[in-house]
Formats: sequence, structure tokens, C-alpha cells
Amino acid sequence: MYAVIRTGGKQYLVSPGEQLKIETTAQKDGAIEFADVLAVSPEEGKFESNLSGAKVLASVVKEGRGDKILVFKLKRKKQYKKMQGHRQNFVEVKINEILVNGKSFKA
Repeated sequence: MYAVIRTGGKQYLVSPGEQLKIETTAQKDGAIEFADVLAVSPEEGKFESNLSGAKVLASVVKEGRGDKILVFKLKRKKQYKKMQGHRQNFVEVKINEILVNGKSFKA
């Protein structure tokens, strides 16, 4: 059982019980609901055709910041150098349940 969801401009393949890191999103009491479900497969090789009202429920495990990424700009022969660092915020979530067409799939 798995679903494909879209959040933060990216698509993720998720299944119940799985943990993943996503970009920081709005949450309510440590619970996140993903309503932008692109595909749901209840069993191997089959996909649900009607996805109206499909959603994925998740809970927040932890919040944090990723590893530092260094951005270095250089223009040779012009004595121009610039170093910049960046750390992206993330939320680690655990997928609890996938709801589609009145069926519920849990871990």
C-alpha cells in the first residue's frame, strides 16, 4: 500500500509507518494532513481511479535544520569572492494513515 503526495513543490512516495523529511509546513498540534494526493495503490500493480477526498494523515516526529550547504561565487581576475552558507528547515513526519474512497490503510 502506497500513495504519492505533493508538498513543498516536491512529490513523495509514502506508505503507512514510514518516516520522511519534508520542508517546513503548517501543522496543528503535531498533526499534518496532506490533501494533495496524486496516486494511491492499495495493492501491487493496481491504482485507485477516483481520488476525490483522498488524504494522508501524518504526525510530526521532530523539527530541525539540515546540513550546511556552502555557496561560493568567484569571478577570476577581478578579485571578487563571496562565500555564503545555507541551512534548510525541515520537519520529520511519520505517515499514520492513508484514506481513500472510505477505505483506511494503517501501519
